[in-house]
Amino acid sequence: MQRAHPLAWAALALGLAFLYGPILLLVVYSFNASRLVTVWAGFSTRWYAGLLDNGPLVDSALVTLKVAFASASLAAVLGTLAALALDGRRRFPGRPLLTGLVYAPMVMPEVITGLSLLLLFVGLGIPRGFWTIVIAHATFTLCFVAVVVQARLRLLDRALLDAAADLGAAPVTVFRTVTLPLIAPAVIAGFLLAFTLSMDDLVIASFVSGPGATTLPMRLYSQVRLGVTPEINAISTLLIGAVSLAVLGASVLTARRGR
Repeated sequence: MQRAHPLAWAALALGLAFLYGPILLLVVYSFNASRLVTVWAGFSTRWYAGLLDNGPLVDSALVTLKVAFASASLAAVLGTLAALALDGRRRFPGRPLLTGLVYAPMVMPEVITGLSLLLLFVGLGIPRGFWTIVIAHATFTLCFVAVVVQARLRLLDRALLDAAADLGAAPVTVFRTVTLPLIAPAVIAGFLLAFTLSMDDLVIASFVSGPGATTLPMRLYSQVRLGVTPEINAISTLLIGAVSLAVLGASVLTARRGR
């Protein structure tokens, strides 16, 4: 077995340090006792306790979680339906056009998507707020769900679907008892991807948000422009910890299922 060249290991180490070094520095300084984030004054957890007293930051975090869950649920349903409609065995007029329309948000700049949705809501007279962000995020993320589910559909054993249909099951019954259980991992993966993209979005939410619907990325961005505070480091560390635990849990479940 050929061993990797030392330069390859060095390049890998530099790349990982470039990616994760700033994140590690943020986590370390979230335990800084000083209010100045660039001056280390000892270990302290005061800023984590201070998050509970920061009402606007906590409210923004709750809004972000609600928006992410609602938009990811909507995107999972619509993306799954789009993937079923675009399945390779189904041919109908306008299929290439529908494919382009479904996948367009994936390659379209977020500024264009946000501005277009803003003009749509203004034209329809829809007041901007919580639900406009949900609709916008679902519009943006359903294409990712469609890609994941469509990839799973290509790997399905069609004989199972044909056997259920030959035994007299209606199309709805075939989908509920055969297709959906087989594509459920892909649907869950698409939901989690849409959830993550919604939590991370700043540009689109900035266009379609309204009073009382400030997401956490918007709140952090507005505060960072005035200077980074230890509370920002603390809540960012909590998000990093939550994501790390979720990834670790998924890895453990996958390993157990493999065994």
